[in-house]
Amino acid sequence: MDLNTVAEVRDARTHSGWLPGDAWLGGGTYLFSEPQPHLRRLIDLSRTGWTPLKWLPGGDLEIAATCTIAQLVRFTGRTLFTQCCHAFLASFKIWNMATVGGNLCNSLPAGPMISLTAALDGSCLLWSPTGEQRRLPVAEFVTGAGENALREGELLRSITLPAAALARRTAFRQASLYGLGRSGVLVIGTHDVDGSLQLTVTASTTRPILVRFPLPPGGAELATAIDAAVPDNAWFDDIHGLPEWRKHMTLRLAEEIRNELT
Repeated sequence: MDLNTVAEVRDARTHSGWLPGDAWLGGGTYLFSEPQPHLRRLIDLSRTGWTPLKWLPGGDLEIAATCTIAQLVRFTGRTLFTQCCHAFLASFKIWNMATVGGNLCNSLPAGPMISLTAALDGSCLLWSPTGEQRRLPVAEFVTGAGENALREGELLRSITLPAAALARRTAFRQASLYGLGRSGVLVIGTHDVDGSLQLTVTASTTRPILVRFPLPPGGAELATAIDAAVPDNAWFDDIHGLPEWRKHMTLRLAEEIRNELT
């Protein structure tokens, strides 16, 4: 879609300050999908030269915000990464343009990169227009449906996944009302060598919900903990599923994951 209110596209390496009506441009799969009448200028990140993915000392994985879905799949080959990438239900054209950072910044409940990075205890590195930096866990970065912790002009630079989380066993469950529909429920479980279990609930809730157990819980304990962790107003409600259905399926899939991992 043409953005006929945009008067200028600037290279992110040389742009001189943040102005009202500016927007960071990564892959553009969302920006160009619908009208953006409030935008006047795009700050293009495509020439920043950030390494899409790299291993850090100690085994942590750094994912640049500009890393595409296709690059993520090719680099890791890990089952959970592939499962989350396929949760897009998108064509290869989208895979080669859509970015991990863009998915987080859109902050939609069904964003599978939110599911992936939250489940693996990812942290976001944020850059302000004045050069200041701060870090937030992914589970705190996304604050609601289409809402996040970004301040005016702030940029998501990268997401780091700790080595300890990458070493865990994982289980993935997804449900949709339609065969090729948007995720209505997405639950990821991770099981650590110390016996602890973590469940990450997304798509059915307005923001990522993490539920941790020091030891594998029983079925009743699991259901009680999820019920306590998710406020009634946090179950998402749209054409892709009623809150009651989302809650029912979350509990059902969480129990399947508990059985698989323990």
